[in-house]
Amino acid sequence: MRRVLCAFFAVAAGLTAVAGTATAEPGQRVACPDDKPGYVRCLTSYTPAVRGLADVPSGWGATDLAAAYRLPAGGGADTLVAISIAYDAPNLESDLNTYRAQFGLPACTTANGCFRKVNQRGDATPLPAFQSGWAIESTLDVSMVSAACPSCRILVVEADNPSLENMAATEETAVRLGAKVVSNSYGARETGAALALSKSYTHAGATIVASSGDSGFTAASYPAVLSSVVAVGGTTLTRDEGTARGWSETVWQGSGSGCSAYVAKPRWQKDKNCGKRTVADVAAVAETLALYVTDVGGWITVDGTSASAPFVAGLYGRTGHLGKPGDLYGRTGFFDVVTGNNDPRFNGDKCGGDYLCVAKPGYDAPTGLGTPDGVAAF
Repeated sequence: MRRVLCAFFAVAAGLTAVAGTATAEPGQRVACPDDKPGYVRCLTSYTPAVRGLADVPSGWGATDLAAAYRLPAGGGADTLVAISIAYDAPNLESDLNTYRAQFGLPACTTANGCFRKVNQRGDATPLPAFQSGWAIESTLDVSMVSAACPSCRILVVEADNPSLENMAATEETAVRLGAKVVSNSYGARETGAALALSKSYTHAGATIVASSGDSGFTAASYPAVLSSVVAVGGTTLTRDEGTARGWSETVWQGSGSGCSAYVAKPRWQKDKNCGKRTVADVAAVAETLALYVTDVGGWITVDGTSASAPFVAGLYGRTGHLGKPGDLYGRTGFFDVVTGNNDPRFNGDKCGGDYLCVAKPGYDAPTGLGTPDGVAAF
């Protein structure tokens, strides 16, 4: 009965909240407008820069993340990690390098061969129009990849607009240009039309990573719901000097989770109360990240699984390993997140206190198998 009820509530939630819609706190702004049918939206909310404070970072930076997730010394492998994004961010390269310099990371520029930006056809020009919210998103993506993998090269593939077809085209272009990891920080509720493009997110020679969504427990988010994609949820990170790790995590309340209405249960998922694909697979920090964006005044703080997905993508880049979501199940190398829920309005009642929206020991949908403990799992 619980399995039926959870499936019912997952579908019902999708009728009132499109999977992937960010839930901004007071004082925050949602970066991207609500998606319309046939389009996706980016999954970021941000606190605007405050006059007099925008010249210094606030929130977790790259050095904090390296400590919290016990990343090894050194930059990692020289892997090409691609960002699938919509619209152009004219200041992307300079903003990325402001971030990297702030946290002691080496420069990543067009001149040194680390950074490249192209349109959805793979050409340097013409680039798409500018859209400020998506520019925040792309800046977050490249910054989080950098935090996880300072030595990775970065390819940014910009779609003309965030239609399902154009975003799928960026995926194909990224792999064609040599990307071994592709990060997708956007989502839309899964539909038959969206799933018809699933082949663009299935590549034998590349790891595909996507944000699980920012609306908590609701209808599953596409493309994270695809069984070929590593779906990444979000956590709230806190310093905790009383533990051996020195940090603790709980479920970020916006972390997307849900049961697919279409995608068959992968053989590697063994959870009981979702008859089809369950989102998410793993998680990482998704709240209070420091980010430098010229277009909104300098240093801001951002939230969203748009941060956690590119961070995990960067970990795959750091190891240089090819990864599929099923490879993660049964592996060690995760911090188990056992507190919090992503159904704050009902305190977990929407799923009956079930693992689909409440953190539990072992696998739970908001944080999957847990968060990275080093890079062993990737």
